[in-house]
Amino acid sequence: MHISSILPCMALAVSQATAATVHICGDSTMAKGGGGSGTQGWGQYLQYSLPSSTFTVQNDAIAGRSARSYTREGRFQAVADQLKSGDWVVIEFGHNDGGSLSPTDNGRSDCYGDGSQTCQTTYNGAAETVLTYPAYYENAAKLFVAKGAKVIMSSATPNNICESGTCSWSASRFDYYAWYAASVAGGTAKGVYHVPHGTYAAQVMKNLGASTVNANYPNDHTHTGPYMADIMARAFALGLKCGTSALGAAITNSTSSMTSTVLGPCITYNSTVPI
Repeated sequence: MHISSILPCMALAVSQATAATVHICGDSTMAKGGGGSGTQGWGQYLQYSLPSSTFTVQNDAIAGRSARSYTREGRFQAVADQLKSGDWVVIEFGHNDGGSLSPTDNGRSDCYGDGSQTCQTTYNGAAETVLTYPAYYENAAKLFVAKGAKVIMSSATPNNICESGTCSWSASRFDYYAWYAASVAGGTAKGVYHVPHGTYAAQVMKNLGASTVNANYPNDHTHTGPYMADIMARAFALGLKCGTSALGAAITNSTSSMTSTVLGPCITYNSTVPI
């Protein structure tokens, strides 16, 4: 074999070895296969917004999970064990984190609150101390940052906001919690960033209109068909692009080329989000 034919293969191998990995931690709205029955998670489309020569997306999202259950099952730790310096981790939960621990604990509901509050419960016959949603986010971020990774704390995509025929949305407490958790974890100074994905997703759904949106939630108001999953990925990419992270700067499309589409403009976001 000639050296000239070996060199391209060597270059590809080096590129793959040095590419940063973007891990995605979340639920069925992000996961491969979505909620089943023809749906798809938006995590399957994020790679198309990043240069494959320098970033590889690994979709670690699992259907039915919350920040609590993802923690209890050791999934954050499993991601941390794979990290190398320069990698990124996207954390996005919220669809399965609400509800109450009583009378029956479903193993997913977090303790209510935005700080160090804890709740005691018994799940599957084992005593468990349940933390708040921001605490689970913060603990995961510290784990990842310690491995040399940077973190994107993202608010969840909303359920179909056009289900009634009119597109209407207001932020939930989890939208605020995701922002707050990023702040408590040290913010940009520590390599922890926030993307208000829910806000960007709601914006693009309003711009698309009820007819298009409803046609792309084939089974229920939570799980997207492939077209809408791609839209949700692009909404997330815009949220990144409009922010200050190096991952956002790496998005292949320019800000103007994105904001001139149905995705809409960059959104000013801070702690005043209604909850």
